[in-house]
Amino acid sequence: MSSQDSRSTIHIPGTTSHTIPPRSGREGQLRYLEAGTGAPVVLLHTVRTQAEHFRNLIPLIADRYTVYALDLPGMGYSEIVPGASYDEPAMRAGVERLLTELGLQDVTLVGESMGAVLALTAAADLPERVRRVVAVNAYDFPGGIARSGLLARVVVSGVLAPGVGPVIAGVEPKPALRKILEGGLGDRSALREDYVDELLRVGGRPGYPAVARAVYQALPSLIAARSRYPEVKAPVHLVYGEKDWSRPSDREANRRLLPAAEFTQVPKAGHFIALERPDVLADLLNAAA
Repeated sequence: MSSQDSRSTIHIPGTTSHTIPPRSGREGQLRYLEAGTGAPVVLLHTVRTQAEHFRNLIPLIADRYTVYALDLPGMGYSEIVPGASYDEPAMRAGVERLLTELGLQDVTLVGESMGAVLALTAAADLPERVRRVVAVNAYDFPGGIARSGLLARVVVSGVLAPGVGPVIAGVEPKPALRKILEGGLGDRSALREDYVDELLRVGGRPGYPAVARAVYQALPSLIAARSRYPEVKAPVHLVYGEKDWSRPSDREANRRLLPAAEFTQVPKAGHFIALERPDVLADLLNAAA
């Protein structure tokens, strides 16, 4: 089941790359990174990124946890299956495959953005396996990345447009991608050039533009998934960047759905806290190890 994967241009010290084979023709092979020793923590990345999104966090927690950073279905170096769904239930199924195929128990699920939604809904589905959820900047509100700025709104609208959408999804100039990602950061210096290059490399995989378009089309399913939050039995910690794309009303709505949840707002941080303030997440996790 394990195989070394050297395709990524970014190597995180102490990590190895592995795959989980599909169980049927409707599923694709999943790729994940593993590092460290201790109780399992599973990291779930944001829209349009991959397991390397957690490059700065993994070394900070690997001495207390066995870390599993998943490439969500069709993203990163997980297999692209033509015609596959990329709505919230399909993405969640990929997360649950990781937990069940590896036999993980007493798991801490940490998700950022789309990954935060999936961490919460997977915890609702598998209460016997999940110990705790850390949901960072949950991407469960209308607009999403389009709130990053004018360029993001134009690009996302174009990707979703009938007819020309698939063409626009396949055109991703480096300056445009960098500008959109910078719109999710309080500290723009946290976006490293080699990471942008890696995302562009993955974006050039055959079939990836269709995946990217399908993920944006699936945003309503992430919003709908909020109805599952009250089902989560594990303790939850909601984390938001002060400058996240979510509005105060979005955050308060989730606090009402999860009244027992702990809440942290990170000053001056944006949507991609794992990139700019991994120390905050590491402190939360290591304190509970």
